[in-house]
Amino acid sequence: MGIIHHSNYVKWMEEARINCMDEMGFSYRKVEELGIISPVVDISVSYKKQVSFDDEIEIRVSVKKYNGVSLEFDYTFFNRTKNEICTTAFSRHCFLKDGRLISVKKELPALDERIREFAQQVKTT
Repeated sequence: MGIIHHSNYVKWMEEARINCMDEMGFSYRKVEELGIISPVVDISVSYKKQVSFDDEIEIRVSVKKYNGVSLEFDYTFFNRTKNEICTTAFSRHCFLKDGRLISVKKELPALDERIREFAQQVKTT
């Protein structure tokens, strides 16, 4: 059919989220090595326009909401080939250590600070 399968968007969201963490200076791997994981607890994808195999897609990630325990991301999939937004999405994550819900602000204050800084940068640009 030449159209990207809908399941690929969730994989792309994960890749974009990992890149976002790298930009914050706290790689996903580094956080996991500290014993903290951040599973998806809610996800939503809204498909607006079809994407073809040859289309070039840019994924813009922003922090929608963060309170130290829960982190929400917004994703905008921009089709550079067709110059249009093709998909929007959202994901919510919690933070766990040893299977227990934690506050990043208390457990890893440096990461808490980076997330808050990143959230403000995106909102003001």
